[in-house]
Amino acid sequence: MLITEPHHDGSPLYVSDSGPKPGKKVTLSVRIPNSYPTTQVYVRIYHDGEARYFPLKQDHSAKSKTESWWRAKIEMMNEFNSYRFLIANGAEYTWLTAAGMRDFEPNSNTDFRLIARPKYPQWISERVFYQIFPDRFATSGKKRPLPDWAIPQEWEAAHQGKYKSGGQDFYGGDFAGIESKLPYLQELGVGGIYFTPIFPSRSNHRYDAISFDHVDPLLGGDKEFLSFLKSTRKKKIKVIIDLTTNHVGVGHTWFEKAKKAKSSSKSKERGYFFWDKKSPFGYIGWFGLASLPKLNFASKQLRTALYQGKSSAFQRWLRAPFSLDGWRIDVGNMTGLYRDEDHHDGVVREIREVIDVVNPNAWLVAENADMQTKDLDGSSWHGTMNYQGFARPLWSWINKNADVKPGGQGMPVDMPVISTDQFVKTMREFNGGIPWRSLVASMNLLDSHDTARMRNIVGGDRSLHLSAMTLLLTYPGVPSIFAGDELGMEGAWGEDARRPIQWAHPESWDHEFLDATKSLIALRSTSQALAHGGLRFLSVEKDHFIFIREVKGESIFVVISRNPLASLKSETITPKGFGLEGYISFFDAEAAQIWRKQG
Repeated sequence: MLITEPHHDGSPLYVSDSGPKPGKKVTLSVRIPNSYPTTQVYVRIYHDGEARYFPLKQDHSAKSKTESWWRAKIEMMNEFNSYRFLIANGAEYTWLTAAGMRDFEPNSNTDFRLIARPKYPQWISERVFYQIFPDRFATSGKKRPLPDWAIPQEWEAAHQGKYKSGGQDFYGGDFAGIESKLPYLQELGVGGIYFTPIFPSRSNHRYDAISFDHVDPLLGGDKEFLSFLKSTRKKKIKVIIDLTTNHVGVGHTWFEKAKKAKSSSKSKERGYFFWDKKSPFGYIGWFGLASLPKLNFASKQLRTALYQGKSSAFQRWLRAPFSLDGWRIDVGNMTGLYRDEDHHDGVVREIREVIDVVNPNAWLVAENADMQTKDLDGSSWHGTMNYQGFARPLWSWINKNADVKPGGQGMPVDMPVISTDQFVKTMREFNGGIPWRSLVASMNLLDSHDTARMRNIVGGDRSLHLSAMTLLLTYPGVPSIFAGDELGMEGAWGEDARRPIQWAHPESWDHEFLDATKSLIALRSTSQALAHGGLRFLSVEKDHFIFIREVKGESIFVVISRNPLASLKSETITPKGFGLEGYISFFDAEAAQIWRKQG
């Protein structure tokens, strides 16, 4: 099905300034196929809460044989500006929204949005991130004293079956080991690293921190981390780490002090947590887990200790000598929420205000698996770890003979199978619910340390895995590759996906897939269209879809399929089939193609 409809998005081709100050005029543009009957175009925008209409004029200098451009210069009066387009043909009209065309008058939930405040840090747009679970990426082999929770395991031991010890398995990954593999990451083309937690804890995953003051000695402590950061800066690799704003570990110094005091008057830390005599352990743990006491943001002193104070955990790691490039916030959607206690919105906005002051060039991205649009309205997180608008719909569309255990894909049922039309609609609906700036500042992923790996989702099919990797590296947002995915590593659920990388056995790697991934990363890292371009879907067919990313001077044409492209008619998958001459084939895999046009 060829998509011939009007288009607008938040990229530079359509919006002259995506972060205007209130009172500034912005040029909004709409491209309309000549085959789409149009006599008038209006923009409907809220000014001080009231909808107003302004006409767009056709730009005759930009008209071609296939399309026309309509433009208007509109004053952005407020901090949050919501708008959509009315496209009329005599007495008939349709609406263009951020979720696509509507043949009925929609509500404002899918309006385009412009926000009059500083944007996300621009450096994230041209980088590919790499997610590392520190205990499993690389080890220096240094012998370190082990705590009583750790069950030592051999690095090269094969992972078979479900692990009885789970979070207590210890393989010895550390920052000295990770630093030794930076040449590999540089060759791969990685421009950023996201670490799951690195603070001391009572588990290998470290989401149960016992302190936010230092790097876990098992990882080499602050000294080895600073050495690692010095090396990444030389290689111009950015680094962000995980912070749990929703909870701490039961052994955290705050919680230890709180338990010793019988009232908040005797210990400020007592007010950091929820206490309940009806609870089997006397306090509220996240999801009922005794190991993870939930934080109570009714306490202003907690806010100071966690993110508002200059010596707080949040600020300390953004400042020298660490000078981290951002934070990934664990379960950000749950932070500040517990029953009738709702401090979520206020806390999230305060965290954003802090990062804007302390390091406005740092990236603030939150895990928000079932995203609520208010969390991405432009005033809080820059973006989300995009499960709902990318990973989950992709899993449902591309899975084939999936070898995934319960919990491996975040649903209590077997992995669903959806049509290409359903997949594209899901993506567009998600995109239509948030500002463009929040979409492109979100972290896209195929899988993570919490899920099955993509190689299992596609039943070991390399061509389908490569099709998914192609989408990851060409879609709007910040691509993040879970360490080992580029090697074809497997894992049927979260813990299984955390297998140590076998550096001593490169014969176990999928080198053909690795080489293809390197080529895709190289394109992503050098293409202005992929870094800053819009997103326009051109065709949706039974087993493939086509979209284009564009900026002035460059266009990238992408075909993503879940079947071999050789089975399709060539005219349906090449640029010539769309009247897009001048493109050069850049990447041609069995189930994915990329065409590039410059100039």
